[in-house]
Amino acid sequence: MATFLYKLGRLAFRRRHFVALIWVALLTLAGVGAASAPAAGTTSFSIPGTEAQKAFDLLEQRFPGGSADGATGRIVFKAPEGQKMTDADNKATVMKTVDELRDGSEVASVTDPFTTNAVSKDGTVAYTSVKYDVPGMELKDATRDALEAAADQAQATGLTVDVGGDALQAGAEPGAAGEIVGIAIAAVVLVITLGSLVAAGLPLLTAIIGVGIGVSTITALAKALDLGDTTSTLALMIGLAVGIDYALFIVSRYRSELAEGRDREEAAGRATGTAGSAVVFAGLTVVIALAGLAVVNVPMLTKMGLAAAGTVVVAVLIALTMIPALLGYAGRKVRPTGEKGKLRGRDKSEKARSEKAGTQAKPGLGTRWASFVIRRPAAVLLLGVVGLGVIAVPATQLELGLPDDGSQPTSTTQRRAYDLLSEGFGPGFNGPLMIVVDAKNSDDPKAAATTVADGIKGLKDVVTVTPAAFNKAGDTATITVIPDSKPSSVQTEDLVHVIRGQGADVKADTGAEVLVTGTTAMNIDFSQKLNDALIPYLALVVGLAFLLLIVVFRSILVPLKAALGFLLSVLAALGAVVAVFQWGWLSGLIGVEQTGPIMSMMPIFMVGVVFGLAMDYEVFLVTRMREAYVHGESPSQAIVTGFRHSARVVAAAAIIMMAVFGGFISSSESMIKMIGFGLAIAVFFDAFVVRMAIVPAVLALLGKKAWWLPKWLDRALPNVDVEGEGLRTQADKDGDADADPDEEKELVRA
Repeated sequence: MATFLYKLGRLAFRRRHFVALIWVALLTLAGVGAASAPAAGTTSFSIPGTEAQKAFDLLEQRFPGGSADGATGRIVFKAPEGQKMTDADNKATVMKTVDELRDGSEVASVTDPFTTNAVSKDGTVAYTSVKYDVPGMELKDATRDALEAAADQAQATGLTVDVGGDALQAGAEPGAAGEIVGIAIAAVVLVITLGSLVAAGLPLLTAIIGVGIGVSTITALAKALDLGDTTSTLALMIGLAVGIDYALFIVSRYRSELAEGRDREEAAGRATGTAGSAVVFAGLTVVIALAGLAVVNVPMLTKMGLAAAGTVVVAVLIALTMIPALLGYAGRKVRPTGEKGKLRGRDKSEKARSEKAGTQAKPGLGTRWASFVIRRPAAVLLLGVVGLGVIAVPATQLELGLPDDGSQPTSTTQRRAYDLLSEGFGPGFNGPLMIVVDAKNSDDPKAAATTVADGIKGLKDVVTVTPAAFNKAGDTATITVIPDSKPSSVQTEDLVHVIRGQGADVKADTGAEVLVTGTTAMNIDFSQKLNDALIPYLALVVGLAFLLLIVVFRSILVPLKAALGFLLSVLAALGAVVAVFQWGWLSGLIGVEQTGPIMSMMPIFMVGVVFGLAMDYEVFLVTRMREAYVHGESPSQAIVTGFRHSARVVAAAAIIMMAVFGGFISSSESMIKMIGFGLAIAVFFDAFVVRMAIVPAVLALLGKKAWWLPKWLDRALPNVDVEGEGLRTQADKDGDADADPDEEKELVRA
């Protein structure tokens, strides 16, 4: 592995014009494809194997033309103080609004609130529902504008008017200002770490190119593959973070190789062969974690994972080829480690005087910290584990759900409409349950539907049960149930389970099948499906990565320690997410206006993404320790050496990732905000507590046992040479001479 990547790095350094041209051409091709691709249509949200999805599919089949997946909009009216919506002037305003909406394009139906019992008991709140022919993501802008304009005209008469429903659904836009701040912080960290603007610019440039290719490709394929906006957001988030980090590790190793006296082409080759090997395996763990989301069997989640994994692959390839090429362009502007600008000559003279005097340079912070951990490994280990354990405690109170208009900021019209409906009709009105009665095998479909409705009316936490509405064939009916509790409450979830439990008795008595669907039931089923898939997913991802790390580290205990450390960091991160987004602790600092259940996909999503990122730091930090150990250092000294060479860069990489993920906290979308916060805090815990404290403490306690591997397994495993031992052997033979003229042919054959 190291030898192949060494040759690849030298080839890219020499053929820099060709390599740069290829990547620019790919970026241009992806950009043109994105610009010319048809606009993305609806992003279907399906959950195969669930009752809610089965009922939804049945509605599509038995109620043709009913636009079961069509967008809905609600205009909610509230009368001024002391008035009612049934007053003549207010009623006239509502009817005028209804008439205007009926004349709009893509409109399937508009309800009259005064004939559909859509006026609250006290008469102060009313609403009209608008049903559209197409899903929310396919609505034309003119249609949305017409809906909002109708509301504005009604509000001009003195009523309080707000609009809700998925008709206003638009693409999730991460906070652009936050992204810029995140990139700016990353740039500052890179300058401090690498010592020059040119060196700092290389990781930023390559990361932006990689993300540009990845996101543009996703945009170009969005229509054909039914990809949503959240897919590109995740790819942007992950691709930008790992793209900067992977390039940073190679550039940093390049500067170290220059400091050892190697020429620039040789240094580029060695940096790619050693740090590049770590990049490949770190990237593989991220790809495994993201692609593994497919085991959940939720199409939306699968597409998000595969798209982000593809962007990571691009980031790895760019780091291995474009970084060496750009280092060739940069020339002497990227200096060896320890040299700083105009002080270069003075630094050299001081170093020479220091060596002549027999003194040693003052050890850096990483070296001093590693030495401290080696002296007090048990105390550091105990403090790290207990600290993360305490932070993870809130995760035991985790409540899952999916965001709705009730989780929107109070400044949005959707949230205000949600609150008005809760005020006028009760909290459960925002999450009605749809009961589908499949009476095709029943002798008396109407009697079966009546039995179902009567049974539900007698249940606790039920406010309203509408009469059954049959299809033309008369074999399928729908019944709407309004719960007494809000959609995300435990009481509503219990009600869904009770209704489904009654369905078994109804089927036995009448032959009719009872199914519960609707947005609320779909969210409940989605959460349950994710919970059921978490353990298999965790076993698959951790198992594959464990095997991969055994190959990398040639050890059993080091990969095991890496996996256990990851579990600590992800549980602590989930605890922090619960404390902020569910309990409301410090929520004002990051703009969380409404607390509530944690997004259903958050646990499994964090397991996937955080595991991949955690293994990045594990690979980059521990491979340098392994390299020192293989080259003859004692286990304790190898830990110090690994920290001396890698700790500063790993810390910089973690800060960069935190800055990039933290930039998404400014998003107005609660889901994106939660993901950004969760990933940022997880990176902090994993990099600075697990990898910087717990890992060296465990290695210090284990000593040589940490690198133990059964002889039979050692013989069976392939030698990937992450430590670059093959490069050292080759250097002994060839020195720093130019590569063989046939090297490029060998690389092509390889």
